[in-house]
Amino acid sequence: MMHNFNAGPSILPPEVFKQASEAILNYNNSGLSILEIGHRTDLFQAVMDEAIALVKELMQLDDQHEVLFLHGGASTQFFQIPMNLLNDNEIAAYTDTGTWSAKAIKEAKLFGHVEVVCSAKESNYNHLPKQFTVPKTAKYLHLTTNETIHGVQWHDFTPFFEAGVPLVADMSSDILSREMDFKKFDLIYAGAQKNVGAAGVNLVVVNKNILGKVNRKLATMMDYRQHIENGSMLNTPPVFAVYVCMLTLRWLKSQGGVAAIEKINNQKAQLLYNTIDSLPVFKGTVINKEDRSIMNACFVMDNTDLEKEFLTLCKQNNIYGVKGHRSVGGFRPSLYNALPLSSVQVLTDLMKDFANKKG
Repeated sequence: MMHNFNAGPSILPPEVFKQASEAILNYNNSGLSILEIGHRTDLFQAVMDEAIALVKELMQLDDQHEVLFLHGGASTQFFQIPMNLLNDNEIAAYTDTGTWSAKAIKEAKLFGHVEVVCSAKESNYNHLPKQFTVPKTAKYLHLTTNETIHGVQWHDFTPFFEAGVPLVADMSSDILSREMDFKKFDLIYAGAQKNVGAAGVNLVVVNKNILGKVNRKLATMMDYRQHIENGSMLNTPPVFAVYVCMLTLRWLKSQGGVAAIEKINNQKAQLLYNTIDSLPVFKGTVINKEDRSIMNACFVMDNTDLEKEFLTLCKQNNIYGVKGHRSVGGFRPSLYNALPLSSVQVLTDLMKDFANKKG
């Protein structure tokens, strides 16, 4: 058995692979492949409708929030959001907590004034900066709920909800992994390839009341209102990627939804972090335990030669994807929804055995 800890594209449920592979050969007994059906046919409209309905159900959204499946991944949203929400002479507030929020800040500066209300850049993003003030004139406040590269995650959203401005969140790496009041966010975006489905599509949840307030003319494909009006089919959507999303969302619902998967995710994270903390050969890189991500656990070894040896041992034991991001090194097992607790047990057993031999 393979144990897939890749940060993304990442592990998907076995049932999803089986159903998706069958649909490639014969979708819904239509005699056609899911890869060749028309996106405006009843066959695919049913897929899109179910995927949208499942997001609304799992997030418990209200009628003001629209669900979109778009091209371009989360990186396109870095500029599409300020393009739709921020005039040249207006301010947007951003939190700077890692590589992905820094990329979002860079793009937003092309469209208006950006005020970085807090930053952990000087400490190489090893914690979350919790002291900040959001300008009341800000058009929106942007945060990255989970930073995959540095392994930090916001767990308390109260200060953001109380800021009094529209709240925008990049949830690419922790969407639908834990319960929260999704309705309190005015725009949520997430690349699908971690918890929602396969790479190639981006999920956007937007409160339609915040749209249509900028002065600039928007290209049709960049205007959220156009995508809403056309049901995410303004042009040909990534049909197969949306289909895999639908299957993955179905799977999540069958597991008991977000509340049920959160309990399992917490068990996985607790097991891994307890193991890291109990073995002197390993060291977590996030200095405040309350800032640790339940999705991406980052740690290192003082002896880099041992790191190479441990990675080789992981490969020999069919454990993949534990190597840290190239910009920070070390290790980064990702614990996304579809990863079973048993895989974390295999990894932690190997860590304990390795530490006993090297300690």
